[in-house]
Amino acid sequence: MNDTHGEERLSKRLARELPCSRREAELYIAGGWVSVDGRVVEEPQFKVVDQVVALLPGAAPREVSPATLLYHCPADIEAIEGEDLARRVIRKATHWPEDPAGKGVLKAHFRGLVSRLPLGAAEAGLMVFTQDRGVIRRLEEKRSRLEEEWLIDVTGGLDEHGLAVLREGAALPGQHPAALKVSWQSEDRLRFAAKGAMSGQLEAMCRAVGLGVVASRRLRIGGVSLGAVPAGQWRYLRRDERF
Repeated sequence: MNDTHGEERLSKRLARELPCSRREAELYIAGGWVSVDGRVVEEPQFKVVDQVVALLPGAAPREVSPATLLYHCPADIEAIEGEDLARRVIRKATHWPEDPAGKGVLKAHFRGLVSRLPLGAAEAGLMVFTQDRGVIRRLEEKRSRLEEEWLIDVTGGLDEHGLAVLREGAALPGQHPAALKVSWQSEDRLRFAAKGAMSGQLEAMCRAVGLGVVASRRLRIGGVSLGAVPAGQWRYLRRDERF
């Protein structure tokens, strides 16, 4: 029933005017196919009175597929846990304009996002936010088999023996990753490729051989790289990418 001001839910209006079922109307709206006075509205509960409600060309009442978002977390962001961080930083305004996925940004993609493989304090780089249960399961169950690539800016010197200690995982006895590759990318930046490393562990290994740690950034998890996404922005996981 409409209220005393003649308002009604957008989903109810659409279902009556098309006509279609209320569920189909909600799918049209959540999919970004419905405009109100020329502006796309994605909330079925949006209240309308006498506005013009229309379907966009190509509209189809389909379920919105689960999305996985790759966020470039800045090093100076406040320490906020996964889901709370997602609510703060994942929105349309922070979507990378050059995202190659070619996917329309929907508010439905921001609901119920879960984060796995979190970054530690002062760490930056790739964070994964997903609605996809398959992605969640892979990140949870196969972490020890997923190689992560990191760049760590350091101060201080390191001879070949020290580098060998890092490669062999001997810097922190009994705590080294299952698989580890270490190389210099520049005179003050080390590249790590490690499987099974815990948050903050690579930085601790650097300190154990006498290096100072200036910054650390995760570039890749498994077969998924952050790419050229600027700090503070995100992109969609493409269909051809797999962790």
